[in-house]
Amino acid sequence: MKPLLKFLLVLFLPVIVAQRGEAQNNESYDNTNKPPQTEETPQTNVPGGSGGSSPEVRDGAYDRNIAKERRPLPYAPLREADIFWEKRVWRVIDTRQKMNQPFNYPSKPFINILLEVVRNNKNDVPIYLDDEFKQRILIDDLDKRLGSLDTIQVYDPDKDEYITKVVKNDFNWTTVNFFRIKEDWIFDEQSSTMLVRIIGIAPIRDVIDDNGNYRGQEAMFWAYYPSLRNYLVKYDAFSPFNNAMSLSWDDIFEMRRFASHIIKASNIHDRRISDYAAGRDALLEAENIKKQIMEFEHNLWSY
Repeated sequence: MKPLLKFLLVLFLPVIVAQRGEAQNNESYDNTNKPPQTEETPQTNVPGGSGGSSPEVRDGAYDRNIAKERRPLPYAPLREADIFWEKRVWRVIDTRQKMNQPFNYPSKPFINILLEVVRNNKNDVPIYLDDEFKQRILIDDLDKRLGSLDTIQVYDPDKDEYITKVVKNDFNWTTVNFFRIKEDWIFDEQSSTMLVRIIGIAPIRDVIDDNGNYRGQEAMFWAYYPSLRNYLVKYDAFSPFNNAMSLSWDDIFEMRRFASHIIKASNIHDRRISDYAAGRDALLEAENIKKQIMEFEHNLWSY
C-alpha cells in the first residue's frame, strides 16, 4: 500500500498545488479591480435644488432638454457696400396689450428673465445708461436703484416700546409695463431683401415716490441685444396654444411676434414724435412712418 500511496501523491500533488495558486491569483486580481469601499454621504434635500431655482423632482411627464441645447440662428453677413437704404427706428412694446401678454407671465415675466441674464453674465452682457451705449453701468449699481428702503415702526416686546427699523423692498416687476426697442431697417442690395436688426432693448418702469405718487417713467438700462441672443434663446416664452411647441424669447423678437408702436425715427432734429404731435396725431404719425418703410420696399419692385 505504501508504494501505491507514494505513487498517487507524486501524481496528483502538482495538480492540487497549481489549482490552489490559480485560485489565489484570481482572488488578488478581483481585489485589485474592485473599487474601494467607501461610505456613501447622505444627500441633504435642499428645497428648490441649487439656489431654490429648480424643483426637486421632474416637473412634467418627460425631460425637457431642447431649451438647454438651443443656439440662436446667426445673422447673414452684411457688407456696407451692399446697403442701399437704412432707417433707424425706436419702438415701444406695451405689455398690457393682448398680443404682448407673454411678457407679463406671472411665473416668469420677461423683465425677470432679462435681469437674470444680466446678473449671471456680467462680462458678456453689458448694460448702459443711454441708447448710444456710451456710459456703462454695473449691475450692483442697478440693484441699488431698483430696491427701496422704508422706515417702519416695529413693536419690541423686550423694551415694551416701538422702535424704528429700516426695511429693504425688493424690485416689483409689475412696475415694468413697457419695453423700448432700438432697431435698424436695412435694404440689402445683394439679397434684395428688407432686413430688421434689433440693436438695443430697455425696460421702462413707473417711478413712484415715497408717498406713493406716480412721478413718470424711466429707462432702467439699455442692453445690447446681439449679446443677449445666446441667452434669451434658452428661455421659453409662454405659448397659449401648444406647450410642447413653445417659442424662445429670441424667436419672439426675431419673428416679430409682439405688438408695438413707433415713438421715434431718425430725423434731422433728433426729435421724438411726442415732441411735435400728441394724442391721435402722434398715432397717425407713427403709422405714417411705418407706411413709408413698407412703401419704400414695395416701390423698389416693378410688376
